[in-house]
Amino acid sequence: MKTKLAGLAAALLLPFVARAEGFVQDRFAIGLWVPPQTTENLPARYREIAEAHFNLVIGNSAPAATQIQLCHDAGLNALVDASGPATALPEGPGCWGYVVTDEPDVSRFGELGRRIAEIRQARPGRLAYVNLFPNYASPQQMGTASYDDYASRFMREARPDILSMDHYPVMRPDRDSRDAYLANLETMRREAASAGVPFWNFFNTMPYGPHSDPTEAQLRWQINASIASGAKGVLYFCYWTPGKGAAGAGEFPKGGAIITAEGLRTHHYDEARRLNAVVEKLGPTLMRLSGQGVVRVHATTATNNLPPGGAVRTLSILPHDPSADFLLGSFRHRDGRRAVILVNHSLAYGVWPTLTFDAPWESVRELDPATGAEIIPLDNSPELPGFQCALDAGAARTFLLPNQSTTGR
Repeated sequence: MKTKLAGLAAALLLPFVARAEGFVQDRFAIGLWVPPQTTENLPARYREIAEAHFNLVIGNSAPAATQIQLCHDAGLNALVDASGPATALPEGPGCWGYVVTDEPDVSRFGELGRRIAEIRQARPGRLAYVNLFPNYASPQQMGTASYDDYASRFMREARPDILSMDHYPVMRPDRDSRDAYLANLETMRREAASAGVPFWNFFNTMPYGPHSDPTEAQLRWQINASIASGAKGVLYFCYWTPGKGAAGAGEFPKGGAIITAEGLRTHHYDEARRLNAVVEKLGPTLMRLSGQGVVRVHATTATNNLPPGGAVRTLSILPHDPSADFLLGSFRHRDGRRAVILVNHSLAYGVWPTLTFDAPWESVRELDPATGAEIIPLDNSPELPGFQCALDAGAARTFLLPNQSTTGR
């Protein structure tokens, strides 16, 4: 029992600190897959990445040592290819670690655990990075009957310092698979919290197969749903559009990632720059929050399905407003306070819900998306009763509340 309680305390208070000899995440990861696929003007290309407020590049567009230097010079961090003996892997101040593999099945977990341990011993403090399948992978792909078993076995057998997966929800008028995305995030949150490590996830940035070209609201929702679930890293798939000759390029005939295969910026570059700027400012506080889970709330003008005992007491909409759905993420701050992240689940329209909290109004603070500072929450309709909280499509707001023991409730 004593050991179990100690493990629970570690999961609650230090969710992103891994084993002492392993990788310790010190900032919120804003990352990308498929770095510039060119040999021309690479220093400028990596400054372009940094100017969009990314801080992590996963994969190589140059030899690993060169890639690390390019990232360091641009103020970025790199996860480079892990080929070769662990003792020969390149290092440098721009190196967070090494990409071991992508989407392994369970038969490889023992082998991957040994490789992670080798890298941890040979390169203390560096990350041996493995990215898992999403929960829509087939049992044949995973090698197990259920996704929960797949994720939990990976944590037990491989003992990683970071848990990561990719999941690309379909977001079309005739098909919406975001519930599966949320379920995948919950599996990640639960397994990561149990092991006392952070989790990251890739989300979709480009049109391919059944995926339409995501709008800015859809990008924003994917990021905010991940953050509300407790993710400590959001990873774009893709940054550079895979071109002819690239591995898997045949899957992406439409192109249209953040940068085209020819090296041109798409509309997603400015969208990512805007979205990432907010995540960058909120990141220091997000790193101090331990996710307790997400609930989906359907708000009406009267009663709604808020869970009992939560920090948000009521969440309603005004008469004549369309019905609205929200995600409500609950957190514990490292200093003992509570936090809630409210996300507009709609991808089509903004909402103005009315909120009340279980704490005195004067004790509630909000994270300013422009600065990351704690501010008095902005009431968007001060002449109306209650606190009006404007949220654009897919947008989120983060509130901090005192510990329940200090509220008198």
